[in-house]
Formats: sequence, C-alpha cells, structure tokens
Amino acid sequence: MSDHSSATITVRGTVTAGYEAVRDEFAAVLTEEHNEPGAQLAVYRDGRPVVDLWAGEGIEGDSLPAVFSSTKGAAHLVVALLVQDGTLDLDRTVASYWPEFAAEGKGALTLRELLGHRSGVIGIEGGFREADLADDRVIAARLAAQAPFWEPGREYGYHALVIGALTGEVVRRATGRSIQELFEERVRAPYGLDLHLGQPAELEPRYLAVRPMNPTPEQQAELGAHPFDPKGLQAVAFNVPTDLVAWINTPSVRALGPASVGGVGSARALAGMYAATISEFAGRPALLTPETRAEFARPGLAGTDRVTLEKDHFGLGFERPQMLYPSLGEGAFGHCGAAGSQAFADPASGIAYGYTRRRFAYPGGAAPENERLVAAVVKAAGSSPSARSSRSGA
Repeated sequence: MSDHSSATITVRGTVTAGYEAVRDEFAAVLTEEHNEPGAQLAVYRDGRPVVDLWAGEGIEGDSLPAVFSSTKGAAHLVVALLVQDGTLDLDRTVASYWPEFAAEGKGALTLRELLGHRSGVIGIEGGFREADLADDRVIAARLAAQAPFWEPGREYGYHALVIGALTGEVVRRATGRSIQELFEERVRAPYGLDLHLGQPAELEPRYLAVRPMNPTPEQQAELGAHPFDPKGLQAVAFNVPTDLVAWINTPSVRALGPASVGGVGSARALAGMYAATISEFAGRPALLTPETRAEFARPGLAGTDRVTLEKDHFGLGFERPQMLYPSLGEGAFGHCGAAGSQAFADPASGIAYGYTRRRFAYPGGAAPENERLVAAVVKAAGSSPSARSSRSGA
C-alpha cells in the first residue's frame, strides 16, 4: 500500500501502472471539496483491480458506508439473474405474480414497466412512518392498495424509496425468497463482496456513519430558492420530511437492508459486483450474459422523469450512467446513491467502477466529482499498456 499526499489530504491505497493520474485526480477533487473530505474509489478492468484508493478521517479501504440508492443496482441484479434463468418474465403483468397489485387500475402494468419506474406508485398519501420505510413487506402491502399518481405505464418517475420493495415483492411471489436472501446466496457470498443488503451486527464497528450535507452559502441559497413542494411528487417520492441521514444511521434500518436504499458496502464491493456482471471475477464466470446485460441497459421510456426532471436516464432497474458520463459505452449500466456514491459496469471498456463518500453530497445523487474521476478512469483505461494488452487478449 502507498500513501499519496497533497497539501491537505493523504490518499491511501494502490493503483496499477497507467492509472497514476486517477490517484492524482482523486486527491485533487477531495482537496478541493469544501466539505470534510472522505471517500473510497475502486475500479476493476476485465475483472482485475486497477484502482483501490481511500482518504479521509476514520475511513479505511474496508469501511462500510451507506450506499443509499446504489443498493438498487444490487437488488436489480437479482431480478436480472431471475429473468436470465427464466424464473421471471419481463412482459408478464406484475399482478400475475402478485394479484393484490392490480388494485386501483394497476392490473395491466408489466414487470418491464415496473422496472422502468412507470407504475406511478412512488409513495403513499400522507407518507410512510420512518420505521415502515425500512420494511419492504410493509411498503409493498401499502403500495398494492395505493392509487397511482399517474396512469401506469404511460410516464415514468423515480420510485426513490420504494422500487426495491415493489420488485422485491414480485421476486418473493415468484420464488418464495426475498431479494436480500437471493443477493446473499447468489452474489455477495460466492464472490466475497463486502456489500450487504442487511448489515450483520458484527459488522457494526466498520459502518461509516453518514454525515449531513454541509452546503456552501451559495448552495444554501440555491436550496432555499427551490424548496420541496409539500404536495408535489418529489415530496411523495422522498417521503419528506424524513431525515434520510438519521434514518440510515439507525442500526435497525441497516439490519433490515431495504432493497431501495438500505445497503452498506465499500467501493471495492460495488466495483467488484459490477465486475462480476461483465467479467470473470473471483475465479467465477460472469454473472450476466451479454444478452441479459443489453436488455437491462437498453434505454427505457424516453422523456422527462416526473419526480427528478432528468431525461432518458433509466434502463430496466438500472440507471444509464452514460447520461452523466458520455465517455462510457451505450451498454453501460449502474446506479448512484444519495450520499454521492456511484457504481456501474461499462462492458465496452471492461471497466467496473465504485465510489463512496462519507458526507451527503450536494445536491444529492451521484457526487459531482464523479465526472472528473470517471473521465480520469476512462482515459487511463484507454492508454494503460497493461489495459491495452488485456483487451487485445480478451
């Protein structure tokens, strides 16, 4: 392991030859970040580690930050595996697996449409109690009876805190098992990944508590100028006024590991999970076939997200990270998280990327420094001698 110091921060970890500029960029963005700097960055290329870095107060390479919505990538990897197995059919209705879901005009919605955030049941009138947000079974039961906020299938909007409960109930009805159980058995344990949908109590000392956002005065003014409409779709989807930082820092929430936002894991584990989807990894073959990867990465419904106002950013269950990072290939797939985490696989380059940070990033979602870090990774991957020989021999 090596240390790389700047004026204000020491970066620890390793990079392989050709990726030194990634380490330099990691040090630079954390030094320039006005918040308390602290993050992890890991990258695999064709299943082999090329970047493994961390920096910040109390942060180690094996620390376990909350990854918020990057959890959705783990949950929907399970769905992709079940589709690949033939256990789930994307074009069957959700109600054919889960009859209660047909209430309030939702009976024609397909699993494909659900995975594209098109159900319209982004939350419930009046909001969930915070304890209920941690329990996917409670969420699913409440949403089965909920009237949608738009005509199902016609539009899409980010089901921020509930999509894993909805897809998870389909998985449960089809298999008799939870997404969390299947992730543990098919992905986490076989590949030795430190990514948990349900944090074991013995790992509590390694949990890296999330710190709240600390916006600059300019950012604070911007936040004040665009408050949540208490009756708007964003408020429903994000269960305002829930304090997500305090909520995820509650051990009982992490122990349940809600499949939308409740995962904890290192950047190594996030990158390793995506490496396992596209490459031989840990002595095992790739989890997903090229056909399955292409199906889940394919652009979903075009247009503007009713909740976040983003455009054209979903595939099936996964986000399309090339919308943020245009140097990635069209087949890239992954998911970011509210505290700033970002994780994805790019089959075209063989890159699997994982980033976590301790403090909630402004304005939420993928931290803005990921743009610089991803660009540095892609550039290094294209110019590294070892990377070129690896791809030519693949």
